Amino acid sequence: MTLLDTVITGGTVVTASDVSRADIGIRDGKVVLIGSELPAAKEEIDATGLYVLPGGIDSHVHIAQPGEPGVVMADDFESATRSAVCGGHTTVLPFCLQAKGQSLHDAVRWYHGLAEGNCFTDVSFHLILTDPTPQVLGQELPGLVADGYTSIKVFMTYEGMKLSDREILETLEGAKSSGALCMVHAENDDIIEYLRDRAADRGDTAPKFHATTRPVTAEREATHRAISLAEVIDVPIVIVHVSNRDAMEEIQAGRRRGSKVFGETCPQYLVLTRDDLDLEGFDGAKYVCSPPPRDTASQAACWDGLRTGVFDLYSSDHCPYRFEDRQGKKRPAGLKSFRWVPNGIPGVETSLPILFSEGVSKGRIDITRFVALTSTNHAKLYGLYPRKGTIAVGSDADITLWDPSRQEVLRQDILHHGADYTPYEGLEVTGWPVRTILRGKTVMRDGELLVDKGIGRHQKRAVHGERLE
Repeated sequence: MTLLDTVITGGTVVTASDVSRADIGIRDGKVVLIGSELPAAKEEIDATGLYVLPGGIDSHVHIAQPGEPGVVMADDFESATRSAVCGGHTTVLPFCLQAKGQSLHDAVRWYHGLAEGNCFTDVSFHLILTDPTPQVLGQELPGLVADGYTSIKVFMTYEGMKLSDREILETLEGAKSSGALCMVHAENDDIIEYLRDRAADRGDTAPKFHATTRPVTAEREATHRAISLAEVIDVPIVIVHVSNRDAMEEIQAGRRRGSKVFGETCPQYLVLTRDDLDLEGFDGAKYVCSPPPRDTASQAACWDGLRTGVFDLYSSDHCPYRFEDRQGKKRPAGLKSFRWVPNGIPGVETSLPILFSEGVSKGRIDITRFVALTSTNHAKLYGLYPRKGTIAVGSDADITLWDPSRQEVLRQDILHHGADYTPYEGLEVTGWPVRTILRGKTVMRDGELLVDKGIGRHQKRAVHGERLE
C-alpha cells in the first residue's frame, strides 16, 4: 500500500451516529482508512485524550456583504475564514446578495472575486434573492442551481430586501422547479415598523428598544406565514435563526401537517437575553441582531429544540460590525436611534465552543448530537454530504481535534475576527478546538495559523437530500 500522508492516532472518533476509538489514515486529502494498526505515514498526529470530529460547517455567515451607504462589515473573506477555522470550522456558507436590479450571475461573480485566494476554509454560496423577476427565476436560477448553487434565501423584513407574499410564492415556485432549497428570515415587517414608529413618537431611541420593537409575535406570525406559503407550493423550507418557543411550535405544527420544515437556531439565543441590550450608554448596541435575544424561558426552549430535533441546524449567523467605528455600530445615525444601528453580531469563532461547553460539557446534548447539529446535518441539507460532514472512507479529511477538558474565557484579545469586540466577552467555556485539518492539511493548531490564505476552495453542492433524523 502507498504510504499514508497522515495518520491520526489514539483519539475518540465521533460521527453523528457513533463514538469509537480508532485511528484515521489520510491520503491525497481524503480519509482512506479507519481502524487500528494502520500503515506508516509521513505525518503522525497523536490525538490521545482528544475528540476527533468532522470539521464544523457553519451554513449561516455574512461576509463582506454590502449594506446601507456608509456601513461596512468588519470581516472580509480572509478575516472571517481565519476566525472560522480557529473556531473549529472547515467549511462556511456565506450569502451572495443580489442587489435590486442586479442579475444573479453578476452577484455571484462579484462574490467570487472577493473570496478567491483569500480563504482559510472551504466556502459555498447561498443566493439572497431581493429581485425575483421572471428572468431571474426562470433563467438565471436554474442555471446556477445546475452549477452547484443549490440554496437561496428570502427576507420577510428589511427595507430593500423584503419580499411580498406573492413574491415569496413565486420564488418558492422557482425553487421547486430548479431544485433549490429556500431559507427564510421570518419576521413580520409591518409589526416591526409600526412598533418602531410608536417608539420614535415616545422618544424611545436607546438600543434596548431594538428588542421590544421586534417581539416574539412578529417572529411567530411570520414563521407561520412562511410555512403556509411553502405548503401552497409544496416545497421544503428552512426557518433560520429561531429564537423562541412560539416559533418552534409553528415548525412542529407544520411538520405534523406533513410540511417539510427545517429549523435553525444560534448561540445568541442560548446565552444572551434582551437584558444585554439594556446597558449603560450605547453599549447595548453590541448586541443588536435580529431576531433579538429573548429571555431565559426562550433560552430553555431553544435548548429543548436542540435536544429533541425541532432544530436540525446550529449556526452562528455571523454578521460582524466594529463597535468603535463610524462605519459600524457607532455610525452617526445609529447613535441617534436604535433603528439605524447596523444589525448583526460576530460569532463564527465562538459558536462551536459555546455549544460544546453549554451543551456537551453541561450534559444538555451528547457528543453525537453536537456533531449532527454543527456538521453532518448542514452537509446533508445543503448538498455536501458525504464529501463533507462526516468521517468516513472517501470523505474529505476535514477534521477538528477537540480537547473536552480545556477551559478558556472568551475574550476579544484571543479571537481572530475583524470586529473589535465579542458579545460573549467573559463567558467561561469548557471544551476547545485545538487543531483544524482541511482536506488533510493542518490549518490551525493551538490558535495559530500554519498555512497561508488561499487554501480554501469553493464547493459546488448537490440539491438537498432526505429529511434529517
